[in-house]
Amino acid sequence: MTAASRPDLLLRAAGIGAAAGVIGAAGMVVGEKAEQALTRRPNSYVPGRALLTLLGQHPGDDERPRGWNSVMHYGTGAALGSLRGVWAVTGIRGGSANAWHTVVRLAFDQTVENATGVGAPPASWPVQELTVDVLHKAVYSVLTGALADRLLAPVLASGRGRTSH
Repeated sequence: MTAASRPDLLLRAAGIGAAAGVIGAAGMVVGEKAEQALTRRPNSYVPGRALLTLLGQHPGDDERPRGWNSVMHYGTGAALGSLRGVWAVTGIRGGSANAWHTVVRLAFDQTVENATGVGAPPASWPVQELTVDVLHKAVYSVLTGALADRLLAPVLASGRGRTSH
């Protein structure tokens, strides 16, 4: 460990992770646009509507808040990227961390969308929609994780607590 304090290293890792998360979100959007060009699936405006609802507005299902969608995509990307940065510096890395991070991203999105009443529970979605969503979130997490793991050494990894006693 360097001379920097643990909180300083965690804060730095969160910042680097946030930047990685924004890049991961951009990669996810590129993947979504490519997939939509092939499948003709329309844009989803649920993220933007959820954010507007959190901000006290009441958007209808026909509203298409493109700018708010982007704010939600990249804001969520940065916030959850911060988490992935902290994971990387503390030794939670690689493919397993990317898989767990995908679940965190999905859980976050679904919590916000369903808590605001803007989304529907994933169990009610057509299988193809659910598959596409999981794949796009996996792209986000793999890109974010690859960057975080590359940019952050696991200098805060601990060997403590490996057993239950």
